[in-house]
Amino acid sequence: MPLLLFGRGSFEFQTLAPNCSLGYMSKSHRSRTSELNRFSDSPNPGLAMKNEGKKRNRVTNSKKKRQLGVKEGEEEAEKRAIDDIEDLFSGEETQKIRASLLEWYDKNRRDLPWRRTKGDGIEGGGGEEKERRAYGVWVSEVMLQQTRVQTVIDYYNRWMQRWPTLQDLAQASLEEVNEMWAGLGYYRRARFLLEGTKMIVSGWSEFPCTVSALRKVPGIGDYTAGAIASIAFNEVVPVVDGNVIRVLARLKAISENPKDKLTIKNFWKLAAQLVDPSQPGDFNQSLMELGATLCTPLNPSCSSCPVSDQCRAFSVSKHDDSVKVTDYPMKVLKPKQRCDFSTVSVVEIFGGQDISKQNQSDSKFLLIKRPDAGLLAGLWEFPSVTLDEEPDLPVRRKNIDLLLKKSFKLNPPKNCSIISREYVGEFFHAFTHIRRKIYVELLVLRLNGLTHFLSLR
Repeated sequence: MPLLLFGRGSFEFQTLAPNCSLGYMSKSHRSRTSELNRFSDSPNPGLAMKNEGKKRNRVTNSKKKRQLGVKEGEEEAEKRAIDDIEDLFSGEETQKIRASLLEWYDKNRRDLPWRRTKGDGIEGGGGEEKERRAYGVWVSEVMLQQTRVQTVIDYYNRWMQRWPTLQDLAQASLEEVNEMWAGLGYYRRARFLLEGTKMIVSGWSEFPCTVSALRKVPGIGDYTAGAIASIAFNEVVPVVDGNVIRVLARLKAISENPKDKLTIKNFWKLAAQLVDPSQPGDFNQSLMELGATLCTPLNPSCSSCPVSDQCRAFSVSKHDDSVKVTDYPMKVLKPKQRCDFSTVSVVEIFGGQDISKQNQSDSKFLLIKRPDAGLLAGLWEFPSVTLDEEPDLPVRRKNIDLLLKKSFKLNPPKNCSIISREYVGEFFHAFTHIRRKIYVELLVLRLNGLTHFLSLR
């Protein structure tokens, strides 16, 4: 376990039927012989075998019909869903939505550091400019996943000051990237961003500029690929995120589960139908901007919406008081967070001499690197043990002692002495699917001969 100390095939025999010669038997003959042997105790083996065969055929035919019915039902449902999506907008409606959204976006888009100013067209830029633009879009889109825009702005600015180009980032270490990312959470995003950058710089002659090429980069999914390709390289492709799903669901009054695979597939079809062929990047950003600023989950500003005339949910809500725009899309209950418990020990280690003669700068703190897969992968932490049940103080200390003994050979009083052991407190930390109660202690040890610990880094 990485650690860190820092200051402060088979054979088968077959019985032949009585009238068979000892020679080659065809597969059908062997099968029939085996069947006759099964019914040899029946008064009329031939009739019994015939009735069994009819029964088996009925079961098989019934199973085939059920399977065929299910398959036909699924295909029919999918066809109806796809037909509903494809029939949503006429050519005239599509043109109105495109024009209205682009005009609104030009006047109302937020001034964000990863956006180009009006008039700085991508088509006029050279290869380096497009790559720099694509890199900025990539960084911003990864940061914006599960994170508020206002939070991301400062992180983005600091990131681009530290690593202004793809080549600069490729020289960074994972520890440096994680340090810069600290506070944004979901550190796997940062690791994939670094790995993808190194892959492009070392193995590609240029920045991938199409969705199909971008999807080959670690950590880039359909949405991020579409955003980079359309915004930076003007490829006519859609994007679908939570904001886009909400806008499209209300435009068509789609009440299906927005997390369902078929429904998501149809949202992509919708977005592809609407994306503007001449300004795909701006149009995609206009859809996302609309969802983020006006077509919000709880308090949509329908009176200010540039496409309210084309919005079916808005139209229905005006004629039916029982229907609200916010009924779309369907509200999906989040899975209940499971609870677990963790005991954490902040271990401070002094050398073998009298502590009274040492100052605090002579001590070291023990850190452990987490596994490269799973929760908080690859990050450094104080020694900790996760438990399923709420532990009392003796259980917490016992688990920490076992960890220190097993992983680091720290075994008081044999090779180290406990100078003090103090319970600090407890707090809760929420992950996406986990609510964790964390107990913290401060454990101060003095080594009895294990001075090699103090030389580790």
